[in-house]
Parts: sequence; structure tokens; C-alpha cells
Amino acid sequence: MFKNWLLLLGAIVAEVLGTMCLRAAVDQPIFAIGVVSGYVIAFILLGLALGRGIPIGIAYGIWAAAGVALVAVLGAMLFAEALSFIAIIGIVTIMAGVFIVQTGQRDPSTAEVLDS
Repeated sequence: MFKNWLLLLGAIVAEVLGTMCLRAAVDQPIFAIGVVSGYVIAFILLGLALGRGIPIGIAYGIWAAAGVALVAVLGAMLFAEALSFIAIIGIVTIMAGVFIVQTGQRDPSTAEVLDS
């Protein structure tokens, strides 16, 4: 079970790195290599996590929410992009939504996140 979540974590990190490289590639095209590599690795790891039993709705929700949050924070830190208080509230809302979807299953004992 723990390996499933490590695969998903790896997919999140690879996707965030790919997205950061995408932003960097605007100024330095060599970063396009990181974009392609990051997204290929992210999709491979996400596919492996799904194949090992993480439900797609949960995996994609966590992947997307964590990606949005990390990209927003890193964009502010690395590229001096604006991260307003309202944007932070939006990020927290997305993450809360993923948690609510996960825990809102009919049978809470089958909630994947709660089992780990």
C-alpha cells in the first residue's frame, strides 16, 4: 500500500518539475527537455499507481490538487509571480475538496486515503 502512495508522490513531483521547466522554457528553450521528461515520468508513475490499486478519482484529485498548490507556491518563489491571499484560499479549497470527495464515499472503511 505504501508503495502506491510513493508512486503517486513521484508522479506529483515529476509533474511539478515539468511545469516549472515549462515556465523556465519561456526564457530558456533548453528547459523543454525537462518539460518532456517531467511529464513522461509523471504519467508513467501515475499509471503505475493506478495499476497498483489507487482509484483514479482519488489519484487524479490528489495529483491535481498537490500540483496546483506546489506550482503556485514555487511560481511565487522562483519566478516572482503573484500569490494573493485569495489565491491561497483557492488552493486550500481545492485541497479540502479532494479530502471531502475521498471521505464522502458511501462506506468510509473503503476510503483509500483513510486506509494508509
